[in-house]
Amino acid sequence: MMKKFIRLLSISMLSILTISSCATTKKSTEEDKREKPVILVVSFGTSYNDSREKTIGAIENKIRAAYGNEYEVRRAFTSQFIINKLKKRDGLVIDTVDQALQRCIDDGIKTLVVQPTHVMGGKEDDEMKKTVAQFADKFETISIGTPLLTTEEDYEETVQVLTRVTSSSDDGKTAIVFMGHGTTHPANSTYATLQTFINRAGYGDRYFIGTVEATPTLQDMIDKVTATGFKKVVLQPFMIVAGDHANNDMAGDGDESWKTAFEKAGFQVTCVIKGLGEIPEIQDLFVKKTADAINHL
Repeated sequence: MMKKFIRLLSISMLSILTISSCATTKKSTEEDKREKPVILVVSFGTSYNDSREKTIGAIENKIRAAYGNEYEVRRAFTSQFIINKLKKRDGLVIDTVDQALQRCIDDGIKTLVVQPTHVMGGKEDDEMKKTVAQFADKFETISIGTPLLTTEEDYEETVQVLTRVTSSSDDGKTAIVFMGHGTTHPANSTYATLQTFINRAGYGDRYFIGTVEATPTLQDMIDKVTATGFKKVVLQPFMIVAGDHANNDMAGDGDESWKTAFEKAGFQVTCVIKGLGEIPEIQDLFVKKTADAINHL
C-alpha cells in the first residue's frame, strides 16, 4: 500500500513539473517575442493601394530582408487623413506614430529604431521626431534614421540614381523634369540643393527639379525647358509614392496639371507615373540609412 502511494505521488510530482516546465517555456517564448527589437518604418502614406505596395511596402520589405532575423519591422503613417480614408474605404487599419510607439511599449519592446521614408527633413519629419521624443523614456534605446536627402553623399547618390533610371529618355532632345511636393518649411531649400548637385554632375542643361506647392514653380520649369530649345519633356514625380499629386497634378488632363501646361506651351509630353520608392536603388539607400541608425544604437 505504501509503495503504491509513493508511486502515485511520484507520478503526480512529475506531472506538476512537466506542466510547470511547459508554462515556463511558453512564457519565455512570449517574452522573447515581445522583447525582439523593432524597426518602425514611418511614411506619410498614400491611399493609392498599388503605389503603396510598390513603394512604401517595397522599402519595408527591403529593410525586412536585411534585418528581419534580428528585428521586427512595423509600419506607421503620419497622415491622419490617409489613415482615416484607408480605414473607411478599405477597412485597413494603420497606426499613427504615437499609436505605433504605444503598441511597442505595450509589447514590452526595449530597443527601437525609427526609420522615416521622408524625402527631406521637413514638417512631417519634425513632427515624427517630437512624437518619438515624448515616448523616449519608455525605451532603453532609441535611434532615429535620416530622410533620403540629408548628407552631401545622399544628394550625389540620388542624382546618380535619377539620371540612370531616366537615361533612355536622355537623348539630347528631351528635358527630364521631376515634380517634388514643395513645402513652406525651410527644408524646401532641399530642391534647390538637389538642382545644384544635378548641375555639378553635368546634367543641369536638361534635368530640372520643381515643386507643385512651392518653389521652383511649374512656370519656372516651363521657362527652363523652353530655354533648352527642346520640344520634348518627360515628367516624373520626385516623391516616394505616385499618389494624387503624380496622377492628377502632374499627369492629369485638367487645366491645372503640369502635363496640360507643358502641352499648351508647345511640348510633346511623356508622363512616368512611378514613385521614388519603386526604384530599387532608392530602396537600398533607405536600407543603408537604417543600418546607420542601428549602428548608432
